[in-house]
Amino acid sequence: MTRPARAGAFDVDAALSTVEAEFRAWSDAPVFAFVAQHESDPWRVLVSCILSLRTLDQVTTKVAPRLLEVAPGPREMAALSEDTLAELAYPVAFYRNKASQLRRIGQALLDDHAGQVPATLDALLTLPGVGRKTANLVLTEGHGLPGICVDTHVHRIMNRWGYVRTRTPDATELRLREKLPEHWWMRVNLLLVALGQKVCRPTSPRCSTCPLQSGPCRRVGVTASR
Repeated sequence: MTRPARAGAFDVDAALSTVEAEFRAWSDAPVFAFVAQHESDPWRVLVSCILSLRTLDQVTTKVAPRLLEVAPGPREMAALSEDTLAELAYPVAFYRNKASQLRRIGQALLDDHAGQVPATLDALLTLPGVGRKTANLVLTEGHGLPGICVDTHVHRIMNRWGYVRTRTPDATELRLREKLPEHWWMRVNLLLVALGQKVCRPTSPRCSTCPLQSGPCRRVGVTASR
């Protein structure tokens, strides 16, 4: 039987503060930590994020610097052939598709944005293949602007905590924009991706080692744990 949610308001400040206090203990931080620590230019953030999709973090952190050395800006990216880009992007997942996407993004930036990565969510979403997660990461890490990057970890954990009740990551992002205190917007992804990878797994989460095991997590939908 699914564990029912407990009554009362969820203290998201307490939950995220607890996760943040434990974050440094998790040695192999997610790829977003790599982006946050090593990339601050919007172009580099954009390229790194696209390469990271459905790719192991260890692969992304090797491929991204190599590709960006050859294509440090949209003009250089658009000038490369797709075969050359694919070779540089290998072995990230779907490397040929991503090579085509990156080349088209480079050209779109030259044609429509004077070679600059735009600093609004709506404009970023017009770029070829760029979704809300990537766009928000570029806003927060590339431009230092408020945004909420929601992936499957953030979506799962926020619903498991009982803080939101949503069906998709995009719906979770929109709900969090309504209720999550803004001082957490730029950090929530980094914290919950790490928590989701190390402890709060999709199935059989490691609740016995979770820093929130005594509260306030409501464990919504958890039927088995370790």
